Amino acid sequence: MPPTARFDGPRSEAPRILVLSGYDAASHRRWREQLVAMFSDFEWQSLLLPARFFRWRIRGNPLSWLNEPLLQEHWDLIIATSMVDLATLRGLHPRLANTPSLLYMHENQFAFPVSNGQNASADPQMVNLYSAMSADCVVFNSGWNRDSFLDGVDSFCRKLPDRVPEGLIETLRDKSRVIPVPIEDRLFADRPLLVDRTCPHLLWNHRWEYDKGPDRLLKFLHVLEQRSVTFRLSVVGERFRSYPKAFDRIRERFDPCIEHWGFLDSREDYDHLLRQADIVVSTALHDFQGLSMLEAMASGCVPLAPDRLAYREYVPELCRYRSHEQDAEREAEAAADCLQRLLEKRQSACPPESWRVSRLAEDYRSVMNKMIQAGPARS
Repeated sequence: MPPTARFDGPRSEAPRILVLSGYDAASHRRWREQLVAMFSDFEWQSLLLPARFFRWRIRGNPLSWLNEPLLQEHWDLIIATSMVDLATLRGLHPRLANTPSLLYMHENQFAFPVSNGQNASADPQMVNLYSAMSADCVVFNSGWNRDSFLDGVDSFCRKLPDRVPEGLIETLRDKSRVIPVPIEDRLFADRPLLVDRTCPHLLWNHRWEYDKGPDRLLKFLHVLEQRSVTFRLSVVGERFRSYPKAFDRIRERFDPCIEHWGFLDSREDYDHLLRQADIVVSTALHDFQGLSMLEAMASGCVPLAPDRLAYREYVPELCRYRSHEQDAEREAEAAADCLQRLLEKRQSACPPESWRVSRLAEDYRSVMNKMIQAGPARS
């Protein structure tokens, strides 16, 4: 599939913004479409690459887009995702070098865990680092994402043999901001009913990949079974051709408890499930923001998440179980303890009001307007 250019808004004298999405995964696409919807008074166009062949995408997007006519046009602002090699693109296309650029960090490769089937490589990290250095503003979707990126760069630079510039971390920090991917206002529901304490409906709604901890979910469910805690279970989310075998074991072992299983094609059906579940569960070892958790919380679910990652920024302390990244057995016990406390205390919903589209739109507009008004940062 070739790189695609897409026109996202009406032509006008409005500021022209080009969005570069080098790995247009579901969460990246959702954020990109939200921007266009929030700011229809701008003129938007996009260059997109499909979300496959990760190593090639993060290293090869400047080559894939080398002959794109859009990169020769005038733009008032470039917005690139964290999978884009922005430094190389600006080097190859002189017009882009003089255009204000914003790098949106959905994730960072310094904190991304490497699976057993992958070979560690510094290339993705260097792409992130050079892109952040090249950008005029770097926006992160969570404070944890920002901090883990800066800590990762610092640790990485300390391993280099010589000639590392001083003040690099401070320069990157000064140009960094945190503006999460917003949650649509329509998802926020005022649910009068409390959690079903006798047989709570547990929802696990994440990508079916190793870093989301399906093996930890299996251990957690085993602990609940051993403690005779009854529950109903929905396991949904994006599934790929190859997925961890823990999912098959969960379905086989807990089939009588299962309400929903697998990916829901209909957004309406998924939203309905969010409103029906009682507790949304995370067992993730990596989550740079946690859109699935935020959506479920907005819909009235009580969260149950490990005390790590971005969850500390919006999951109440009572709803976070003790993190044991190196001991899945202990963490499963801690998660079960936390669940039982929530049921005993009749914990009510805690919607993430500050993550609403209507709350965050002005933050996005402010940073974009400032960059557009400032004009070319380089001569």
